[in-house]
Amino acid sequence: MPGLVNALVIVAVVAVVIARQFRTRAIDTDRRWWLLPVVLAVVALREPGVLDPHHRTGSAVLLTVELLIGLATGAGWGWTTRIWTAPDGVIWTKSTKASVAVWGAGVALRVGAFALGLALGIHQDSSALLLGLACTLLVRGGILVWRAQSVGTMSAPAPAYGGDMQPAWKERV
Repeated sequence: MPGLVNALVIVAVVAVVIARQFRTRAIDTDRRWWLLPVVLAVVALREPGVLDPHHRTGSAVLLTVELLIGLATGAGWGWTTRIWTAPDGVIWTKSTKASVAVWGAGVALRVGAFALGLALGIHQDSSALLLGLACTLLVRGGILVWRAQSVGTMSAPAPAYGGDMQPAWKERV
């Protein structure tokens, strides 16, 4: 059952991340961008099946490959995302077609690693995939925050019309 839960978590996180990243959105460098990857890593590491007990060395190598694929995918995704500063100082971000290609390559490499594990008879739990996804999101988030900070300091979002006005003084009768 935990494998099914992990699979559902992976699908939900990927759906939310893809839906959010391919829309234009403001990036907040003060936000806790690292929180979701850390939660995913904790969920993955709480399971005992991260390594195959019968093939520890082989499963550790495949886990390392999965993490390296996650690092490469996150870095590629972070560097192919478009970042710009609006006139009001807010930094905006949107993934590009190159980001889609990076995602496709990352998925293809993960499928290849999984197929290699199956061919070698190594059992791979969904925890390895969850760790790879956490690694991808952590690296991507870190690169985006670093790039956003290097673009310029982000000021607070512009207030709505009249949002910065002080309330009028009321006269007591």
